[in-house]
Amino acid sequence: MNPENNFEIATLGAATNSSPLHLSKTIGDQIFNFVEDDNKILADISLNGFNVCIQNNIQPACLEKAGPREKLFFKPRNTTAAIVTCGGLCPGINNVIRSLVMALHYFYGAKRIIGIPYGYEGLIPKYGHGFRELTPEIVKDIHEFGGTMLGSSRGGQPVDEMVDTLEKNNIDMLFAIGGDGTLKGVNALGEEIEKRKLPIAVVGIPKTIDNDIDLIDKSFGFETAFDVASPIIRDAHNEATGAYNGIAIVKLMGRDSGFIAASTAIAMPVVNFVLVPEMGFALDGENGFLQALKKRLQMKKHAVIVVAEGAGQHLFEGGERLTDASGNVQHKDIGLHLKRRIKEYFDAEGTEVTIKYIDPSYIIRSAPANTNDSLFCNRMAYQAVHGAMAGKTKFVVGRLNNQFVYLPISRVVNKRKKIDLEGEFWFAALQSTGQPFSLQ
Repeated sequence: MNPENNFEIATLGAATNSSPLHLSKTIGDQIFNFVEDDNKILADISLNGFNVCIQNNIQPACLEKAGPREKLFFKPRNTTAAIVTCGGLCPGINNVIRSLVMALHYFYGAKRIIGIPYGYEGLIPKYGHGFRELTPEIVKDIHEFGGTMLGSSRGGQPVDEMVDTLEKNNIDMLFAIGGDGTLKGVNALGEEIEKRKLPIAVVGIPKTIDNDIDLIDKSFGFETAFDVASPIIRDAHNEATGAYNGIAIVKLMGRDSGFIAASTAIAMPVVNFVLVPEMGFALDGENGFLQALKKRLQMKKHAVIVVAEGAGQHLFEGGERLTDASGNVQHKDIGLHLKRRIKEYFDAEGTEVTIKYIDPSYIIRSAPANTNDSLFCNRMAYQAVHGAMAGKTKFVVGRLNNQFVYLPISRVVNKRKKIDLEGEFWFAALQSTGQPFSLQ
């Protein structure tokens, strides 16, 4: 099989225990049916992809459909589960925690549910964070708040020590909520667990506000991000129009991918320029950004600019390349750079402008999930529990082609998802802003 088409999910062993869920195996009885492992979802649903498989007589790439299995690896009432949250804050983390606890307790009657405080640090005894017992009563209201009730941290920890902690505390399954670095950590834990031949399932629930997890339709928190950003853009527009040649610059999250910035620009069509990491652009020159901004002011006397935090890093020369504890590049502030260069440009032109710079990043990422993200978080958490109980491991749960599926962690951490500059989504952003196709 072509490695690119291999989405096989690792398992801990044979599933021989009956599920406590009273579901059906009969179509038409109006009761939800157990999902079989051979129930697959096509990765590529295009006619062209189908024809290529027919012409080459090859099996199309398929993913395992998520859902409750009739036979389980674990005996649910003897099971201890643990939950950990890592990395930066993101709307919906508490929703996922709550739904994991509710599913483990009410669906399967899990014996014990443990919260691991402060990310992977909580699995290292020297930090002394201890554990938190999680019950439905404790988590019942946490979805109303942003952040994470468990706390978080960045950076990796010794894998062998973390597995020692899981083993010593008789933890049967670990649910890790986090982004790219967290998922790589989950996979490393799974590899060490496999070496030791331990019956511990590890599951990743992809959390990145930037929506940059490869292969899946979206990650939780993303929709809330541009939902919360939208009224900020509205107010920025008010600031811009409130002054002659008023310019409002709003910097949004998006370290390597500009989905939040572009989505906000489409949702709030008062944005006149959107700059994202995927695009190259020049500030100077006949076709550069500053000349386009000048034309905009000449016509409308105001402009709203939305820029993703990772955009325009090519404009910074030299300097030390810094990373955070998770290994992510710490980008230089493109928003402040734009503000300075715009002022210099129009000062040289003898044109008076009023510039307002707004960075709402921490407000956005700490907001509670909106309704749609809340729904998404709940459903994704349920699917994660179903998969773990069946003994599946080293997988993430995500949605692809509007279906919840299980994907091997190793497949989703190979690269980050980015905006296709030739795709309809980016074209929609350009249509909304009215900016030139190229700014260089």
